[in-house]
Amino acid sequence: YSTFVKNNKAAMKQLDNIIQTYQNIIRETEQKLSKEKQRIYRISTLRFILFIAGIVGVIHFWENGWLIVTGIAAITFLPFIFLVKLHNRLFYEKEYLEKKIEINQQELQAINYDTSSFDGGKEFIDPAHLYSYDLDVFGKHSLFQYINRTSTDLGKKRLAHWLNNHLESKEEIEKRQEGVKELTSEFEMRQHFRILGLLYKGKSADEKEIMAWADSPSYYRNRILLRILPIIIPATNIILITLAIAGIISSTIPSVAFVGFFLLSLAFSKGITKIQTLYGKKLQILATYANLIRIIEEKSLQSTVLLEIQQLVGGKKQTASQAVKKLTALMNALDQRGNMLMSFVLNGSLFWELRQIMRIEAWKEDHASELPSWLKAIGEIDAYCSLATFAYNHPEYIYPEISSQPFEMTAKALGHPLMNRDKCIRNNINITKRPFFIIITGANMAGKSTYLRTVGINYLLACIGAPVWAEQIKLYPSRLITSLRTSDSLTDNESYFFAELKRLKLIIDKLNAGEELFIILDEILKGTNSTDKQKGSFALIKQFMTLHTNGIIATHDLMLGTLIDLFPSNIRNYCFEADITNNELTFSYQMRNGVAQNMNACFLMKKMGIAVIDD
Repeated sequence: YSTFVKNNKAAMKQLDNIIQTYQNIIRETEQKLSKEKQRIYRISTLRFILFIAGIVGVIHFWENGWLIVTGIAAITFLPFIFLVKLHNRLFYEKEYLEKKIEINQQELQAINYDTSSFDGGKEFIDPAHLYSYDLDVFGKHSLFQYINRTSTDLGKKRLAHWLNNHLESKEEIEKRQEGVKELTSEFEMRQHFRILGLLYKGKSADEKEIMAWADSPSYYRNRILLRILPIIIPATNIILITLAIAGIISSTIPSVAFVGFFLLSLAFSKGITKIQTLYGKKLQILATYANLIRIIEEKSLQSTVLLEIQQLVGGKKQTASQAVKKLTALMNALDQRGNMLMSFVLNGSLFWELRQIMRIEAWKEDHASELPSWLKAIGEIDAYCSLATFAYNHPEYIYPEISSQPFEMTAKALGHPLMNRDKCIRNNINITKRPFFIIITGANMAGKSTYLRTVGINYLLACIGAPVWAEQIKLYPSRLITSLRTSDSLTDNESYFFAELKRLKLIIDKLNAGEELFIILDEILKGTNSTDKQKGSFALIKQFMTLHTNGIIATHDLMLGTLIDLFPSNIRNYCFEADITNNELTFSYQMRNGVAQNMNACFLMKKMGIAVIDD
């Protein structure tokens, strides 16, 4: 116990330092932001003065000749253009600093259990899932919302996938633990990655549409005539201009040809516009992705799993970030076609739009096969950063020891991550053989269901490679399956009882198929009468023993405690008691040995003025 108290004090001191770190970052960034805003204001004022001075100067000296007017325009408008670019860069830096303040404020709120700023992943809620619905993994006030620090839709989906499909291999879990541990110490890298990702608000469809573009065939480059036109047109223009200068042909012929070539280019504008409309904005997100990829490329990584992710962005011809930046530049250049004057000049002389769209298609042909790997790398690192931030914010959490021998689930001082650290009552669990079941009895509100969810949530965290809230923990990674909150299904015309039977049948089928399971059940067969329920519960647990599985069952039926007589080496009884002292009901929320002795339903009914008639 003294060791536990000592470790807890050390962890709380670390947490105070973490809070101080976030507060210092906010304070320092606010000072930088204030200076940046002042610079932006000064530059905006100077831009305005230069612009007005240029207009006034050109008007005033208009009659003094084009040389003076051009000089005035040069000394006012050229600095003006430079300041516009500088202003844009400073404005981006301002947004970056604002986002940095925001995410650090969010972390301080999260440490105090306010996670309302983070996405809860409600789209991933699935009542039919093996465990996520029962354990509140997704949705408001969920585990996902508590952990989620992803800044891209790619990372969000990846993190959700990890939580929905936990690992079942000791080696894979330990590899992920290694990656999370490494990124936990990379505080600045994690914050930089998150800020860059958040500065572009992508949509969930972006990834799918980008991949649809990458998989689509090249239309223009597959047509020989279209491929040679951007070569023929400029060559023809050069020849005609040369002949006109030499006096061999009329000087009007190059002009007529120029206009003709522009009109011919319009025949392709509709198709190019369609491509630009469909994919142009979607591909703009690649500019953000290029920055994220560069972080992955440039970081010196050590752990096996992070090095594997880094290899995903190791392009064959050039780095992935360079390749993506090249595509971004090509798309940005294509946007120049919106300027009619530029479009007229470039298309008439170079057949520029067709040339540009074929350069984009050439990029696609070179890199489309690598694009899925790049997107996967971004999603993986984003998800790893979430787990690493979770680990960083919880210095009192530990990484589980993963056992290779089935079955083991032992822990001391296990706590629910979503419960306040100052109020949570922590309990133990001890399962070291197969088959083995813990049967928990107890009064209403005494803590049975909370205990089941505490075990389930920490088991899930352990099996995705994250740290857990315990003083000590060792487990074997079987597949987790729960039945805690089975509900009616009106849409499927399905009763509560039948829905529960379906879940139990699913468990039996998986066990018969040879799957290794860790089962957590709350009140078996809730939808039938007590005699039938008791008989069915006995039969179910006996079948679990025959199928050599492990789990925890919470129940109000004290008779299930007698199963220990049939399986003295494979069942243990524990309980959560409600104590009545001085006509008041109290709960310790501490798990005790044996079968519950006190039930509180009649006591509570009497306290609330509901008559209870004794036989």
